Amino acid sequence: MKLLLIALLPLLFAGVARAALHTEVVEYKDGDKVLEGYLAYDDAAKDKRPGVLIVHEWMGHNPYVRTRAEQLAKLGYVAFALDMYGKGVRAKDAKEAGEMAGVFKNDRKLMRSRATAGFDILRKQPLVDAKRVAAIGYCFGGTTVLEMARAGTDLAGVVSFHGDLATPHPEDAKNIKCKVLALHGADDPFVKPDVVAAFEEEMRKAGVDWQLVQYGGAVHSFTNPGAGKDNSKGAAYNEKADLRSWQAMKDFFDEIFQKGA
Repeated sequence: MKLLLIALLPLLFAGVARAALHTEVVEYKDGDKVLEGYLAYDDAAKDKRPGVLIVHEWMGHNPYVRTRAEQLAKLGYVAFALDMYGKGVRAKDAKEAGEMAGVFKNDRKLMRSRATAGFDILRKQPLVDAKRVAAIGYCFGGTTVLEMARAGTDLAGVVSFHGDLATPHPEDAKNIKCKVLALHGADDPFVKPDVVAAFEEEMRKAGVDWQLVQYGGAVHSFTNPGAGKDNSKGAAYNEKADLRSWQAMKDFFDEIFQKGA
């Protein structure tokens, strides 16, 4: 029995090595603005792999977005959770978050520039296949990744989780080179049906390869357990929509990250 255990030890340790997760805080800049992102990947594997950029909600770069980066790393991607607001800058409440996010919503050039700074950091990582990079975002982050697509960023695809689908420049959809997946709460009171319809028309007119999935009974922030469970507040966690949207993202990645896709 002892001999058997000794023989099995290398296999057991090999399994641990294969599951090694490397995480790292990365300081970088957009112009003079100092930012702080979070990198995660499996460092046991040495092959190049797809990269996934993650854009946080309106409260700022927080533990939630880092958890998503780690989840993506465990799926085999190099994940980078960028920072839109600045090193150590977080909103203390919804009012402040609205003001901070509003700066970018009113200045799409700044939004694109700040997101591109994070994209550049991810794309330069040694383990990233620079031709296979996607961006996902939550709420404010969902709006941001759609804006990256409209800017013509060289992405394989973008995924918006309960993001605002509106843009002041719908004509920029002609610049979209990647595939688009929007995951939306069908009962979201903050993104009205007319905004959803305008997004659909924008995508159609530009000839984009796009998908829109709406989850019945889900409101804003349906992927975040920290949003509570009271739909009447307009933002609430919905476990079914969370799991279904994550699976939709994984299926989307399987499609866009195929070699030669």
